[in-house]
Amino acid sequence: MYALLVLVPFFSLLALNLPFRELNRRLAFGFAAILFLLQMGLVFIPDVYFWRVHLSFFANIFHFQLAADILSKVVLFCIGLVSLTALCVSRSLIKESEERFNFINIILLAVAGMNGVALAQDIFSLYVFLEITAVSSFILIAFEKDILGLESSFKYIVLSAVATVLMIAGIAILMFIAGSTNFSVIHSALLSQNRNLLLSLSIGLFLSALFIKAGLMPFHGWLPDAYTAAPAPVSIFLAGIVTKVAGVYCLIRIILSVIGFNDQLKGILLLVGAFSAIFGALSALTQSDFKRMLSYSSISQIGYIILGLGSGTALGVAGATLHIFNHAVFKSLLFVNSAAVESQTGSRDIDKMNGLAKQMPWTSLTSILGSLSCAGIPPLAGFWSKLVIIIALWLAGYKIYAVIAVLGSLLTLAYFLALQRKLFFAQPNDEFKNIKEAGFGLIFPAFFLAALIVGAGILSPWILSNFILGFNSLVGG
Repeated sequence: MYALLVLVPFFSLLALNLPFRELNRRLAFGFAAILFLLQMGLVFIPDVYFWRVHLSFFANIFHFQLAADILSKVVLFCIGLVSLTALCVSRSLIKESEERFNFINIILLAVAGMNGVALAQDIFSLYVFLEITAVSSFILIAFEKDILGLESSFKYIVLSAVATVLMIAGIAILMFIAGSTNFSVIHSALLSQNRNLLLSLSIGLFLSALFIKAGLMPFHGWLPDAYTAAPAPVSIFLAGIVTKVAGVYCLIRIILSVIGFNDQLKGILLLVGAFSAIFGALSALTQSDFKRMLSYSSISQIGYIILGLGSGTALGVAGATLHIFNHAVFKSLLFVNSAAVESQTGSRDIDKMNGLAKQMPWTSLTSILGSLSCAGIPPLAGFWSKLVIIIALWLAGYKIYAVIAVLGSLLTLAYFLALQRKLFFAQPNDEFKNIKEAGFGLIFPAFFLAALIVGAGILSPWILSNFILGFNSLVGG
């Protein structure tokens, strides 16, 4: 069954481009929407043995194995949710039917790649699926073929190529050490050896590659440009899930399933996470472009996830995973809000647009909920994941980093309050006094995501009591 999550999107892409293309173009949106809804539902089906896929070739050196645990299932749900959101927004903003059909095709390819990343149980398969996701992202960023999109896509290609070289080198060294690409085999081989220079080199190469993929500071150069220059549905897709899967999830998976925690690794994660959380927030404070502010905010929130991982505890990893979900929801919502504002005003300049709350009340309301959740204000969903991360850091003895996490939340609240004051509640600008609320295609996804933020926040105490237990076996504690 897990293999279907990779094979169905991929073969759907092929089927949609066979003869009867005109019919396929009319059916593509509904088919993709149903596919993403089914994916969101499938993750709640209990695991059974026959869902697993395991193929070996080349004398058992390379393995193709798919399986899922609680971490994978959270990510699979987020992939379905964000993909569905981007799909709905594309229906409103991509007017040309042929262009929209092409967008759906690329989204399906990206989803196949990300599902493979979430389910892969060996480093070579992980690399292959990562490259499928990356190639899809290059095309999506430059989807409108404008100069900024092409430039941003080129930056991403260059840095992604660097990450690819680092990753392949790390895989080669790990294969040399373990004689296999399977997670569990490599993990056993690493446990049986002392931490030598070659082993440290392979781990360092792999981590550096994933830091680039995740857009963590100081490896973030491509991310703000890519999120800002991409079309609105692509920005939602990239910020909501692609970066989380290609960088953050892979980082968590490799550490939990292959490398394991040690004091040096935790120190690196905490330092990079804290740096990204604080300086991403400070950078967001200085932005006047709505999407660019959200881009730097994403870097800051990824820093929170890495701080939770850096605690090295089951509680911290559970908080990091929950924040992946929360970030997918509230950041997708805020990019939908950005798309709504831009579609109605033709601008993303926060300093230029004032007092839009009367003309765009529903966008204003959902934007407030998304902003407050991102800042960690109770009882919204973002509060609980941040609280768990801060508690995990404190209990693990990293009290300075717990204080840094609180400071990062205060900075997040500061730039989102400034955003809300300028964009929606300042003295109205006569230039935009006649604008109207965005259409149903943008308001409905925003309301759905806002409801999810409120609902998940209310249910979080119950969710956490069951959720955290699932990470004890993953982290080994």
